[in-house]
Amino acid sequence: MASLSVAAARNPNLMPFKFAKPRISPRCTALPETASVARQSYLRQISSMCKNGQLREAVGLLTAMESENFRIGPGIYGELLQGCLLERAFSTGQQVHARILKSGESFARNEFVETKLVIFYAKCNAPETAIQLFRRLEAQNVFSWAAIIGLLSRMDSNEEALLGFCHMQKNGFLPDNFVIPNALKACGALQLIGFGKGVHGYVLKMGFGGCVFVGSSLVDMYGKCNLVEDARKVFEDMPERNTIAWNSMIVGYVQNGLDEEAVQMFYDMRAEGVEQTRVTLSAFLSASANLDALEEGRQGHALAILHGLELDNIFGSSIINFYAKVGLLEDAELVFRSLFEKDVVTWNLLVCGHVQNGEFEKALNVCQLMRSENIRFDSVTLTSILSMCGDTINLKLGKEGHCYCIRNNLESDLAVASSTISMYAKCKRINSAIQVFKFTTKRDLVLWNSLLAGYADLGLSGEALKLFYQMQLDGVPPNVISYNSVILAFLRNGLVNEAMDMFSQMQSLDVLPNLVTWTTLISGLTQNGFSSDAVLIFHQMLEAGIKPSIVTIVSALSACTDLALLQYGRTIHGYITRQDLFLSVPVATSLVDMYAKCGCINEAKNVFDIVANKELPIYNAMISGYASHGLAAEALSLFKHLGSVGIEPDNITFTCILSACNHAGLVNEGLDLLNDMMPKYSVKPSMEHYGCVVSLLSKSGNLDKACELLQTMPYEPDAHILASLLASCKEKHETELGEYLSEQLLQLEPDNSGNYVALSNVYAAAGKWNVATEVRNLMKEKGMRKKPGCSWIQIGQELNVFVSGGESHPKSNEIYATLALLGMEMHFMGYASMIY
Repeated sequence: MASLSVAAARNPNLMPFKFAKPRISPRCTALPETASVARQSYLRQISSMCKNGQLREAVGLLTAMESENFRIGPGIYGELLQGCLLERAFSTGQQVHARILKSGESFARNEFVETKLVIFYAKCNAPETAIQLFRRLEAQNVFSWAAIIGLLSRMDSNEEALLGFCHMQKNGFLPDNFVIPNALKACGALQLIGFGKGVHGYVLKMGFGGCVFVGSSLVDMYGKCNLVEDARKVFEDMPERNTIAWNSMIVGYVQNGLDEEAVQMFYDMRAEGVEQTRVTLSAFLSASANLDALEEGRQGHALAILHGLELDNIFGSSIINFYAKVGLLEDAELVFRSLFEKDVVTWNLLVCGHVQNGEFEKALNVCQLMRSENIRFDSVTLTSILSMCGDTINLKLGKEGHCYCIRNNLESDLAVASSTISMYAKCKRINSAIQVFKFTTKRDLVLWNSLLAGYADLGLSGEALKLFYQMQLDGVPPNVISYNSVILAFLRNGLVNEAMDMFSQMQSLDVLPNLVTWTTLISGLTQNGFSSDAVLIFHQMLEAGIKPSIVTIVSALSACTDLALLQYGRTIHGYITRQDLFLSVPVATSLVDMYAKCGCINEAKNVFDIVANKELPIYNAMISGYASHGLAAEALSLFKHLGSVGIEPDNITFTCILSACNHAGLVNEGLDLLNDMMPKYSVKPSMEHYGCVVSLLSKSGNLDKACELLQTMPYEPDAHILASLLASCKEKHETELGEYLSEQLLQLEPDNSGNYVALSNVYAAAGKWNVATEVRNLMKEKGMRKKPGCSWIQIGQELNVFVSGGESHPKSNEIYATLALLGMEMHFMGYASMIY
């Protein structure tokens, strides 16, 4: 075993081991035959009493033997110590130890008695005494080594346990199937896969591969070292599998995020007729919670009741955690109340559950109950409270939580410090977040990432980049979360090139982008007007084998909508269908919006119809689609249908339905809707709603009513409303009103060339060509140019872009020739073309 290496022990009280040379135990003086028979009889009686739980009677018999001056042999003391161990009677065992010492050096230094004492103290978790006795041993053996290595393993002194494993062999003793599981447990805890494979080799060499306990420990070790396939191979090769082996495999799958495999393994375990324990069901419930598998988790709970498993704190916590994660907080509270004893872990699960489900008041109520039960908040409690304060922007409560941390010496806890930084950042108190960061002397990667995320959320890209390089100078290598924050910070500031450079840099350094990276990039590119790049990134993500989330798909569909990329939108829709992805309300809403804005209102309606549980957003998207296609009757019909299904409209709904009325010229319907908003639906009309109605009135020739509404609405008119009125002035030749509106517009937007063009058009429509020319010349003097109109159409995989007056398209000559022919045809049919 020279290949097995481990770091030097760091606990001076446990190491170094003292290696004893084997010695001959002191011989007892020969006894007459009658005394020997009597001793064997007493030994059998005491052994029987200890095995049957009659420890008090066994000690009484020992006392009687001593009172008769009967010479006690080592075997009797050994049986008594074994009985004390079985009954966990520590004080009685100490009394037996005292009697051994009183019996003299010959018994106290007997190899059998010494070994029994080491085993007793080790298994009763009395490390100081056990290790002291082990060091004094002059004749160490396999049993004493097994006891001390087992003790070190239970104490989580894993490095010392592995050192003992090595020294045991160096001292000439071969580890057996009782020692090997403890060594494998230590390897798993330290994730020393090299050492663990070395132990595995030893197992095969010494022929322990058929031992179910060793095999189970190997499965557990490989699972904890993230080598699930190796764990499964060991599991499959085991000639016999007990409950522990199955549990190790299920737990390994859960710990490595393979929850579906864990659930399947649980079903296989039941099919094999293997008994399930609380460990089995706890792992199964964790997998069910991670998969949001409500029915499976409930079945696990039912099995626990059916098998009569005791609901202790650990198992009860697993059930509470399941119900909390799937959003059934009432069921979680029922289980919580049924627990006889509740520790801080069970209380924390309830607090975390309420926080994660957005039930902040209930979370605070649970915290108050904790205090009333004299349960002290720990770092997990404070992390949940501070997270809640950040999500609700409750700075006052967040400060109180921070003060509690300081008073109770929790501010140095890294999880608490990270949550405090996040809380201050979300409350836009970035200076306070920086102070917490500076006062935290021991900083891990999570702490650095918390401040990076704070900078990113606030769009402080410069500070984020500086911190990103500072953490590397301090010897903390960034991970994918760090890169995600810097990319987000760049995109929040419109620095698309810098974000793309950072994306390329992380890949060149073998930092693999995760789902959050891709989603952040796609969403950010879309919001910054780089929709075509966003679509390309989406395709790269699929090629990389990353399964998109709902947010990713919505962002990609939004990019397709912005550019009217119908073909790409259909491709994404096909991907959703092929992958059997759940058509959630956000995805369905995005599909309806995409098809409607790409001119396919019937396809939008098809998607709308297949959604079983419709919510307001998808109704709004469909009404908006009808509005943009001039289908006002359908929009109004769907609006009325909202009331019949018990869904209340919001301000977006009214914007969509008023827009439909505007497109169709339905003046009365539009005015009725505006008047009903507040009294009937309790929705306060916004500037946008008034703008729709003003545009509706002005387009229908009711300029007077439009101006009247403009004066009576509770807002100062914005440029959009004034521009819609100005466009109507051109049609109705209202020059004076047009001049007035233009003055107002130029005050609001002095650098908008469109306002000058609109005023010029008003004068031109009234025949005042000289004045119109003056306005155009004024634009030139100011260096302003009208932004040319732009449109595009996708044919196959090619995007064709057209700019007003442009000749860059390769088929521009054919296009202009076709336009000329259309103009001639319009002229012959009596239509006059209108140029704006």
